[in-house]
Amino acid sequence: MSIMQRIMRLSSPPVFLRLSAQASCWLGWAAAIMALIGFGYALFFAPVDAQQGDVYRILYIHVPTAWMSMFLYVLASLYATLHWVYRTKVSAVMMRALLPTGAWMTLLALVTGALWGKPTWGTYWVWDARLTSELILLFIYIGLIALASMVEDESKTDRALALFIVVGLVNIPLIYFSVVYWNTLHQGASIGMAGASRMATEMKLTLLLCTLAVWAACAALVLARARWMLLWRESRQDSV
Repeated sequence: MSIMQRIMRLSSPPVFLRLSAQASCWLGWAAAIMALIGFGYALFFAPVDAQQGDVYRILYIHVPTAWMSMFLYVLASLYATLHWVYRTKVSAVMMRALLPTGAWMTLLALVTGALWGKPTWGTYWVWDARLTSELILLFIYIGLIALASMVEDESKTDRALALFIVVGLVNIPLIYFSVVYWNTLHQGASIGMAGASRMATEMKLTLLLCTLAVWAACAALVLARARWMLLWRESRQDSV
């Protein structure tokens, strides 16, 4: 079975409803277990950073949420593109379901970044390239959520919403490369794309586990929300 055939099979509402119910349950339990281990170790057992002290522990939640804020938007853009091409119900509910979780991840990234910035920079906020572009991402999320709820019939706004999601994708490279190509107060990447890392192995493994916990939690929430949205659409269609 080709990749496209697999995608089209998953776009069938009965198949998606069955698989999403199973996946959201398992992902929820996996997220809880990994969060308990990862964040517990990060708070109480991970070594103290030589330069930042204990305040660096905020990064174990800040970094995963910042990564997820971008990843979820890219994923929403992918489903928006699929909806433009195939107009399936699953692609429509998935692009919608990703937006609230992405917005919460962006807000958490900004709040935890501010809490880390106060003792590190001496201020909660500066108009730094990375912070400003992340704030813009939050506004984009909020605007898209507002657009999605403007019309009572969701199907009427699906194509417009998909278009605006794809247009907003231009902000993601700005966030990612802001600390590389601009003179920014935000510290550079601790884990490089080429595999180079300035973090100790123990810290890096703890961060990886925390990231997997946040990823699994986001996946569980998105699938549960998408399943609810699809059931709602199916019930309204049956009642017409």
